[in-house]
Amino acid sequence: MSAPKTGVMICGHGSRAQSAVDEFASLAEGLPPLLPPDWPVDYGYLEFANPVLRDGLDRLREAGCERILAVPGMLFAAMHAKNDIPTVLNTYAARHGIEVLYGRELGVDPKMIAAAAARIREALDPLDDVPLHETCLVVIGRGASDPDANGNVAKVARMLHEGLGFGWCEVGFSGVTFPLVEPCLSHVARLGYRRVVVFPYFLFSGILIDRIYGFTDEVAARHPEIEFVKAPYLGDHPRVLETFAERVTELAGEVPPPNCAMCKYRTQVLGFEAEVGAVQESHHHHVEGQGAAAPGSNVADCALCDSFCTGLCRLDAAHDHHHHHHLHDGDHHHHHDHHHHAPYPHADHPHGPESARRTRR
Repeated sequence: MSAPKTGVMICGHGSRAQSAVDEFASLAEGLPPLLPPDWPVDYGYLEFANPVLRDGLDRLREAGCERILAVPGMLFAAMHAKNDIPTVLNTYAARHGIEVLYGRELGVDPKMIAAAAARIREALDPLDDVPLHETCLVVIGRGASDPDANGNVAKVARMLHEGLGFGWCEVGFSGVTFPLVEPCLSHVARLGYRRVVVFPYFLFSGILIDRIYGFTDEVAARHPEIEFVKAPYLGDHPRVLETFAERVTELAGEVPPPNCAMCKYRTQVLGFEAEVGAVQESHHHHVEGQGAAAPGSNVADCALCDSFCTGLCRLDAAHDHHHHHHLHDGDHHHHHDHHHHAPYPHADHPHGPESARRTRR
């Protein structure tokens, strides 16, 4: 009897930005040359974009796949990779009686660090020589209510800081946690470095990248004595594609590696002890595949910000649960009554989301 036909499923988050959806698709299309030729590759999104995960799984099943190797198309494992995607995959596997194996996120990997370093060098290469010792590196991560994911951004930053030899390094986040971009860069501006390189450790473009570069421009305008340099995000760097391919092929090995050694759901993590063993469920079914028509997808009619999305709307939303479908931040955990996610313990941190209030004109 021949081995079951294997298919590959790349599980994305989805975005309201068409550019991000296009970039994800091109990344998924770049994978087949790095995988066995008889493994079809498909992809889908949790929300805000089509195809949804179920559509990609259907196509693989229709192509005769009895075993599907699924990997999260994400840099770090937080809520989406730990709860939402596995919920969708497990439900699908049970309904159709097929095997769906779920792999690791890209994670802290030497290849990912190499891709990040290449983007940073790309930004610095055409510029006048300022010694690296007089340059501060700022790495901006997505930000999650999961200290494991946030800690991995800090680890990536340290690997880049130490690997490249910058004079100083700071870590900031685009949402949810602290410090956010503007307070982070305001602190960095006090340090006395001649040059600051802002590097978004992100896979794709979108509102959050716009926000990172927008706050960089704001802080740079206040500090003409410092040169602020915007490094490009990761995109489909060849090392990123290689890491994705490895996440797929390692699933076909004898013992897939664990992906959550420091996970707050599995072990007690400082400050998050109460979440061990919490029910893990998906909270995305209400916007699955709705694309630009999904709640919160329209940024154009938001009057809170004048040049780029600062995330101010999320603060108003936090105080008004009934009218918060206009969120235009990628991290819209809509707290409907049937989801009981633990509140983020530092929601009131002055350098977290509350800092957006200070930037309002």
